[in-house]
Amino acid sequence: MAIAPGFLTDWPWKPLGSFKYVILAPLVVKSIYDFVTTDINTRDSTALLILPGLLVRMLHNQIWISVSRYKTAKGQNRILDKTIELEQVDRERDWDDQIILNALLYYLANFYFKGGQHLPWWRLDGIIIMMMLHVGPVEFLYYWLHRALHHHFLYKRYHSHHHSSIVTEPVTSVIHPFAEHIAYFALFAIPLMTLVVSGTGSVAAMVGYLIYLDLMNNMGHCNFEFVPKSLFVTFPPLKYIMYTPTYHSLHHTQFRTNYSLFMPFYDYIYGTLDKSTDTLHENSLRRKDESPNVVHLTHLTTPESIYHMRLAFASLASKPHTSSIWYLWALSPITVLTMLIMRVYGKTFVVERNAFKNLKLQTWAIPKYMTQYLMEGEKQTINGLIEEAILEAEAKGVRVFSLGLLNQGKELNNNGELFIRRNPKLKVKVVDGSSLAVAVVINSIPIGTTQVVFRGNFNKIAFYLALALCQKGIQVAVSREEDYKELKSKLKSLDKDGKLVFSRVYTQKIWLVGEGLTKEEQMKASKGTLIVPYSQFPPKQENKDCFYHTTPSMLTPKYLENVDSCENWLPRRVMSAWRIAGMLHGLEGWNVNECGDEVFNIDKIWDASIRHGFTPIMNSFT
Repeated sequence: MAIAPGFLTDWPWKPLGSFKYVILAPLVVKSIYDFVTTDINTRDSTALLILPGLLVRMLHNQIWISVSRYKTAKGQNRILDKTIELEQVDRERDWDDQIILNALLYYLANFYFKGGQHLPWWRLDGIIIMMMLHVGPVEFLYYWLHRALHHHFLYKRYHSHHHSSIVTEPVTSVIHPFAEHIAYFALFAIPLMTLVVSGTGSVAAMVGYLIYLDLMNNMGHCNFEFVPKSLFVTFPPLKYIMYTPTYHSLHHTQFRTNYSLFMPFYDYIYGTLDKSTDTLHENSLRRKDESPNVVHLTHLTTPESIYHMRLAFASLASKPHTSSIWYLWALSPITVLTMLIMRVYGKTFVVERNAFKNLKLQTWAIPKYMTQYLMEGEKQTINGLIEEAILEAEAKGVRVFSLGLLNQGKELNNNGELFIRRNPKLKVKVVDGSSLAVAVVINSIPIGTTQVVFRGNFNKIAFYLALALCQKGIQVAVSREEDYKELKSKLKSLDKDGKLVFSRVYTQKIWLVGEGLTKEEQMKASKGTLIVPYSQFPPKQENKDCFYHTTPSMLTPKYLENVDSCENWLPRRVMSAWRIAGMLHGLEGWNVNECGDEVFNIDKIWDASIRHGFTPIMNSFT
């Protein structure tokens, strides 16, 4: 919100929430009805183009969002290093409001102005008139309107809302209070209504102008520079009629310079041009990909998980993943297309960047889905992608490479040991994070517990959990006989007090569970049972009488920067123990691998996590 919100700050349809598009329904229905019921020789198809135009504009904006987030995560040509946080994502969540407003007014103009009906596809005179009106009145009036909005009276009531985003994203361009958008629409309506009233309009002019406005708006707020310097050297007058991302970024950091809309001409005339514009432009163009200190490697989960990534729908990524979003079914064709692209592309990509104290962090993702990890024929390909990513990290000078989700599977690569054997001279340290996962689970067990039971599939973490709990004097019951025998043989003399037992009963109140926990097992749990997963993926919560912890994870400290999305199903600012372990290895400078059958010192990594500000989670977030 603005510092002191003024009159008409909120959008009229704000109470409708995600159902706000229903306000367009009557107009869409009317346009279709008029088209169907009107004589074929007199019917007007212009109104039918408004809804597809709305969808095209949304797609256009989303492409800019995805490209901008990808480029800024990598670091190449990035303008500002400051970070984006969840608060900004929430503030900019309703970037489509202005598209709805535009569509609404376009429908009304089409219904009530004859010049807005039966538009031809092309009219050159109308396009020339539109260009002249934009270069003249629109740019001139916007410049002075913009300066007026920076007067303290209007700034604190309206424009400060837009400037709350120091580091801009493409959609920042349209984040304004409702009253401010009305002023902008009136301004941009000058060329549009002139064509309507004069009868010189065309589909090309109307659509082209909207695309131009969206293109320039998104470009100016994308926080990475791509307009080559050679363009202005070859054609010097261009610098007066086309701005760049660096040009407008200075307006968001300096506030009192670079007021122009898209053409810096008036900043030159009135002396408000920021003198550092050219220098920042050149420096941003020279900037290379960032070399992180720590990389976390994850992968896609469900087909719909692509929409939850921060590169896709920011509003979805800022919330824990869920499969219950009703409108995702409508995106099924795009989901299938994305899966095909991922299969063909087959290259690890940067998902996000973070900063933690003196560390530069990046998260990379393998374009493979969870189901593919379960296919025997995919294992070699996946291991190849993981190894390729590790070697790329090595070339970039990365110190720690942590493996997330199924990238560290026992059956896949023996918890990462495969890559160490293949590349014995690696300088980058491979960390599977098992030690912190064990520590988190141990510290999630209530004080005074005397007995726990293991259910679900056994793995490396389960073994070290059982060992640590036995040494703490807690009885460890194992529900599967084969797991009990294997664990008994491994522990041997380590279980001096005989705390490891085999049990088929369901009376224990503390369950430590891995993958493969069935619904039948859960339903046998007694009321009040605490179920604590040690697996990468949480069990489906089938028993309402039980309490469920989330997967091993911790709440991150506030000084972990650029946290603008959720990690899979975890709540905001909560990260998995496997991911945090990589950060801790980087922060502490531990020059060791943690993979294969070995784990790092459990007490040492737990103490480090607390010391660096990570907070234990003792309750379920469901």
